[in-house]
Order: sequence, then structure tokens, then C-alpha cells
Amino acid sequence: MESSIIQRIGQIAVPIKNVERAIEFYKEVLELPLLFNTENMAFFDCNGQRLLLSLPEKDEFVNSSSVIYFQVEHIKKSVEKLIEKGVSFIDQPHVVAKMGNTETWMTFFKDTEGNTHALMCEVQI
Repeated sequence: MESSIIQRIGQIAVPIKNVERAIEFYKEVLELPLLFNTENMAFFDCNGQRLLLSLPEKDEFVNSSSVIYFQVEHIKKSVEKLIEKGVSFIDQPHVVAKMGNTETWMTFFKDTEGNTHALMCEVQI
């Protein structure tokens, strides 16, 4: 049996417009550890997954973005804490799927660079 070509995700890139503003949001508001930064990029750790914030290298990447789903333990408490820090949510936490005894909850928010991301939580019922 052949192994898959893709082994794992090396990092996730998110385009930004302002390095300092993005670093402050991801470090201070989302409380992700900053690994290091350069003039054009910042690297964060999200529980072993590397997150790259970068000024777009080409015009074609200016408006592209991936939605990052950040897993949290308590979605409503996490939303309250982030609202206190000035995060703008697009919707309220809500159930998106029920699988057996598990509900998957989500809510979406904007970062300082206009990217949409989400908080997600799996709850045993």
C-alpha cells in the first residue's frame, strides 16, 4: 500500500495588510504565542500548528484568505472574552451539526485585516 503524498499541514498562511496590527491581534487578543516575525511576516504557534501572517507577495493574493476554525473548550465563554477585547463577531454561537452524542458549535468573526475566521467547539450532550 502506497503512502499518501501529503503527510500533514506545514503551516497555514493568512494574508494581512499591516504586520504590527495583525501581530497585536493574534498575540494579544487571540493569545497565540508569537514564534518570530520579520518586516513582512509573523509566525505564530497554535498548539503545534504554525500560522503564517504575511503581506501578499503578489497582487493576486491580496484578497484571498482561508477560514481558520480555532477550537475552543467553551464557545460562549470564549466569545464573551473576545468581545471584551474588541473582536467583532458576524453571528452568534450556534449548532452546525449533531453526530450521536456530540454537537458541533460555531461562530464567525473578523480579524483586524478583514479575514473571516471561526471559533468551534464540540460538546457532549
